[in-house]
Amino acid sequence: MAGHSKFKNIMHRKGKQDKARAKVFTKIAREITLAAKSGLPDPAMNPKLRLALQAARAENMPKDNIERAIKKATGGDAEDIVPVRYEGYGPGGVAIVVEALTENRNRTGAAVRAAFSKHGGNLGATGSVSHMFDHVGEIGYPPEAGSADTILEAAVDAGADDALSDEDGHLITTSFDSLGSVASALEEALGEAKSVKAVWRPNITSDVDEGNAATILKLIDVLEDDDDVQSVYANFEISDEILTKLTAA
Repeated sequence: MAGHSKFKNIMHRKGKQDKARAKVFTKIAREITLAAKSGLPDPAMNPKLRLALQAARAENMPKDNIERAIKKATGGDAEDIVPVRYEGYGPGGVAIVVEALTENRNRTGAAVRAAFSKHGGNLGATGSVSHMFDHVGEIGYPPEAGSADTILEAAVDAGADDALSDEDGHLITTSFDSLGSVASALEEALGEAKSVKAVWRPNITSDVDEGNAATILKLIDVLEDDDDVQSVYANFEISDEILTKLTAA
């Protein structure tokens, strides 16, 4: 465990606070519906549903929205929703992984391919870039959840792989397969998390110049704005100087 290390985020993911809450809830609802459809509608008996509900609570999703999403699955409305992963390269050879939930693969695939093409990228086959990422679970807590030592101790007891703390909060990492059980153990020890999610974390990164950085950020914004797209991950790093210029532009 490297609990004393300062975590540096090398993924660009547009924060949910920058999105309309309705869109955020719609995407989470799809995850809940798909999870409920894949097994029993009881989270105690369905690990996928339990994880989806943990993510919903972390986003303060209203109880009514959650119940509707579960009822949709039990009513048979979700039978055509399937998870799809797209992989490709953006400008400057940046690797990008796109996760989507869709009832129309042709529609979603065409939209993702068009976004890549219009922004100097190329959509590849599944597996073309995922080897540059590790599929892991991340559980976030705000700074007030406890000291770095307290979080680290709780993470160790819960069976997590890593716990990193800085002034912005605490980030606990676990294997993808253990995310649900670790999140549940941490909730008992620390309370509800700020975020619970499975992510593709880059294990190889690529520095980009100002021109490519601007285009990559636009590409990711377009992808994330698609209703079928759940998450977008990329392996690029932007210098603070370039990021400041782009933010001020």
